[in-house]
Amino acid sequence: MRADRLVAALLFLQTRGRVTVAEVAAELEVSERTARRDLEALATAGIPVYSQRGRGGGWSLVGGARTDLTGLTAGEIRALFLVTGPSSATTPELRVALRKLVRALPATLRSGAEAASRAGVADGTDWSGSPDASASPYLDALRRAVLEQTQVRLGYTRPGRPPSERTVHPLGLAAKAGAWYLVAGTADGLRPFRLDRVTAVAPTGEPVVRPDGFDLSTAWRALAGRMEDRMLAATVRGRAEGSTEAVLEGLFGSRLRLGRTLADGWVEIEVDGPSAEVLAAQLAGLGARVEILEPPAARARLAALAAELAALYGPTRVLPGGVRESLRSETIP
Repeated sequence: MRADRLVAALLFLQTRGRVTVAEVAAELEVSERTARRDLEALATAGIPVYSQRGRGGGWSLVGGARTDLTGLTAGEIRALFLVTGPSSATTPELRVALRKLVRALPATLRSGAEAASRAGVADGTDWSGSPDASASPYLDALRRAVLEQTQVRLGYTRPGRPPSERTVHPLGLAAKAGAWYLVAGTADGLRPFRLDRVTAVAPTGEPVVRPDGFDLSTAWRALAGRMEDRMLAATVRGRAEGSTEAVLEGLFGSRLRLGRTLADGWVEIEVDGPSAEVLAAQLAGLGARVEILEPPAARARLAALAAELAALYGPTRVLPGGVRESLRSETIP
């Protein structure tokens, strides 16, 4: 797994001084593309790794080869453990290795490394079946806030709601299906904030107040469970042409359940989502190849959508301001 490789790549760099991507790939038994990505990840995390092109070039640690992690600065150690710590799939071997690395550090640096290793969690499952590669320019700022345990003034926006600002207590970061979330304490309790909706981050200088017994993995599981419940709050039932099965599975993943095949070749379906109206809008793109049978709210939403589309794209469409325009087919010479 990636965290294990990152630690191995760093130790390999320290013992060899200068290495090529091919040598790292051979040592870690991965492709050269994966090895290059791992080296770039170390550099991005703040580890002093740099590359030199040309004959005799390669990847090196600033300051030359070192035999242990004690040559790294406090900030570099926190960055390393922040990269390696966030993983729900951490193997027992990796956990043992990380504990040994922590014990190898000077006592003055050990607490920072331990805090960084607990500052993130990665959730490999997704909610919709399609990964989200969202990113945020505020990720580094929030990482620092988590590690330095400093409150921040957070700007945030959500679809259909006006932008807001609030002071939060950053407690950790979680990655789910490529999307990053901040887990933070607020006046209303623990809340997750999706980083691609963050519009501003301003440290206040005030210390974070951590709930007694706070554990990031446990807190994230609870928050993720609540979010999943909201995303699966409604169910629509209907039938669909057999040829649409692959499309429906691509759209809804595990939220789709296929039933029996009917006499006319259509298939019974059930789909879960945040609301009947949202599901109706998602299914509308399949046109007459899907028929929603219940609930009534979903059928009403589809009828409203059909009327809106007919008004816009039918023989006569309504333009902004109520102006009606006739659409006439023209023969192309």
